[in-house]
Amino acid sequence: KNHRGDDLQPAQTQTQTLNLNLNFNLMITVRSTPNIALIKYWGNRNDELRLPMNDSLAMVLDTPSVEVSVSETDLFSVRSFNPDGTEKELNDKSVSRFQKHYQLCNQYLQSLGAPENTLPNDISIEIHSAIPPAIGLASSSAVFSAAGKAYAQMAKGSIDLTDEQVSVLARLGSGSAARGIHDGFVATTNREGDSIGDAVGEQIAGTDHWQLHDIIIAPSKQEKKVGSSEGHPGAHSSPHYEARVQAIKTRRQQECVDAILNKDFEKLQAVSEEDCMDMHNVMQTQAEPLHYLSDDTYRIIEEIKELRATEHLPVLYTMDAGPTVHLFCTEESRERIAQYANAQEGCTIFQTTVGRGAHVV
Repeated sequence: KNHRGDDLQPAQTQTQTLNLNLNFNLMITVRSTPNIALIKYWGNRNDELRLPMNDSLAMVLDTPSVEVSVSETDLFSVRSFNPDGTEKELNDKSVSRFQKHYQLCNQYLQSLGAPENTLPNDISIEIHSAIPPAIGLASSSAVFSAAGKAYAQMAKGSIDLTDEQVSVLARLGSGSAARGIHDGFVATTNREGDSIGDAVGEQIAGTDHWQLHDIIIAPSKQEKKVGSSEGHPGAHSSPHYEARVQAIKTRRQQECVDAILNKDFEKLQAVSEEDCMDMHNVMQTQAEPLHYLSDDTYRIIEEIKELRATEHLPVLYTMDAGPTVHLFCTEESRERIAQYANAQEGCTIFQTTVGRGAHVV
């Protein structure tokens, strides 16, 4: 799908653009992976800027990955390819989301003092993803983490950004993407105010801090009917929403940070499972209820509880906006949990561990 970028800032004089053209003429490719939240993000205080109501915390995975390539062009375009190389049909709404993201990134860069022509007027975006979309595996988050990193790279020479500032570029496309720029364990932290930069990704601990694994069980690859972006605005209508936000603000976020820093798996299990089920309770009680979890999801949860009780294994379950179950575990229980996962008929399994944030390849 092709769209004109007519409302983007036009290029200025040849003198102004001379030192930027080297970056513009190159294709920049960035690789990113999902980040899976242990304290969940649901609902915004500003939907357009994707400023979240609550802080969140996630582990960046090492696989599966997406590669996003960006280069200057005469016509704004987005192409997306499946793992088998076939091109995915993108509707106008999907392409408009990328164009809006690009405009907001330009706006943010200018708020930092960058020249109006820091980014080219129009770009082409190519996405090659091995992440199944819209099943609760944070595919959009990975894509926009990569896109934000690519735009930051494209702007180099005009303005050099910190990782926190790059996380804002990512967040403007997907609220969860702010956590995909740093390596390891990453929080999205709200700052005072409602301006474009008032929620940033901050690293809590690096990849070498604690080798946790995420054994992922996807019962279905059928894409959900209501995406996360469409679901967020309804969060405030749940009678349980405010209590959840307050619990994160006063207790849960700090408990999760402490559990990671102290490598306290029992505490991590308790707070992350509590927050996960609380988020889904909010979703299910919104004015337009969202039931992302399936019968298989609930079955797996109960079986993991039983397995944990009988074999005394360090393993926790969590689910994003989809039926996919993420089983976080330590090295001690990795082999047993992988064995359980691989025994699930008709499911797609990913074995992952803590990984890097978005990076240029």
